[in-house]
Amino acid sequence: MIGNRIDVNIAGGLDIPLPQMVHVRQRFANDRLDSVSRAVADQFKRPEVRAKVRPGQTVAIGCGSRGVANVAECARQVVAELKALGAKPFIFPAMGSHGGATAEGQREVLEGYGITESYVGCPIMASMEVVELGVLDGMPVYMDKLASEADGVVLINRIKPHTNFRAPIESGVVKMITIGMGKIVGATELHTYGMDSFIDLLPKAARFIMERKNVMLGVGMVENALDETAIIEVMPGEQLFERETLLQAKAKELMPRIQFDEVDVLVIERMGKNISGAGFDPNITGRNNRFCDWNMKPLVKKIAVLGLTPETHGNATGLGLADVITMNLYREVDIAKTYANIIASTYLDGAAIPMIMNTDEDAIRLAVKTVVRVKPENCRIVRIRTTLELTDIHVSTPMLAEVKASPARFEVVGEPLAMQFDAKGNLKPMMGRLESHAHA
Repeated sequence: MIGNRIDVNIAGGLDIPLPQMVHVRQRFANDRLDSVSRAVADQFKRPEVRAKVRPGQTVAIGCGSRGVANVAECARQVVAELKALGAKPFIFPAMGSHGGATAEGQREVLEGYGITESYVGCPIMASMEVVELGVLDGMPVYMDKLASEADGVVLINRIKPHTNFRAPIESGVVKMITIGMGKIVGATELHTYGMDSFIDLLPKAARFIMERKNVMLGVGMVENALDETAIIEVMPGEQLFERETLLQAKAKELMPRIQFDEVDVLVIERMGKNISGAGFDPNITGRNNRFCDWNMKPLVKKIAVLGLTPETHGNATGLGLADVITMNLYREVDIAKTYANIIASTYLDGAAIPMIMNTDEDAIRLAVKTVVRVKPENCRIVRIRTTLELTDIHVSTPMLAEVKASPARFEVVGEPLAMQFDAKGNLKPMMGRLESHAHA
């Protein structure tokens, strides 16, 4: 067991010159909804949506483990609309193996996003029990038992690019039907076929489920590059595959990115399951698990991650995609929750422990020191809060000429300043909206 410190002999030490950093604002399209509640209410005015709901129906509303912007407000309004149509809704966690693969853990995840019984106005019923709906091409297909006993199912999820494969339908309602509602048993079964098979397997499994159970509606939420809700569409079951494909294409248009082709060191302040299924999004970092067919920019040579989000409750899935982490992050890891999630995914390298440094400062300096053929003072460093927050970033001065040459993509907000650390080696806030993660 690693203690509070690691003492290691590093040739030449870590006393190296670091370039100054500059606050830069990336420019993205910023379409967003003025009111999530009003958008949901407007969607429920559509005749084809209202026709799916009958008075007296029990309706299971599935919500997931991602930190979706405004998901609690959306869920509350969906509950209100269903009640207004005479239905009897309840919410259940549709999140596969997350929350430590326990009912209590999954309820805790929902409550962490503000989805509580008092706020949404209906019961929350969490269970890990599943029923087998049948066998698809030799594969058992499972569904949350409580949801299977309801008269109908409504699923709320963000539609976004997946972290491991590319297809017309990736991460969204269809994935939630299959993996989310399948709990750890169903999620594990699907993942044994490999994520490269999900292009065909997820839609096929979703259709199999929908032929046997009443998946009434899917509520697709699409976010802009500022992590704000840009689109909400309520999709009747029979329109789900067509509409989710279109929303997935829109999500790819709106998603943010680090707008550089090459980065020597990427400093990520926090990672977590509420940020991305992979902890920090490979769509942003350009780096993925071994054996994933992935060709994304930027090309990042070293990734240093400094901490976990509180909302992830110790689940450090994706940790293995970093090169360096801090002792604070390491000590925050809940091994049981992380392993449950990783084993279900089958990508075991996602739980590998990167190099551990005692402080933020040591982690960053080690990453810079080990970039080959680049002097430390010339290192191209990008610092971000999380892979969901990419408007306000900090870049090192060797990147400043590129920034100034691209005013359509960047705005220089601050002046060059040295990276600041406190007496414990924790990274201090710089300027603008970016705030440092605080260590106890």
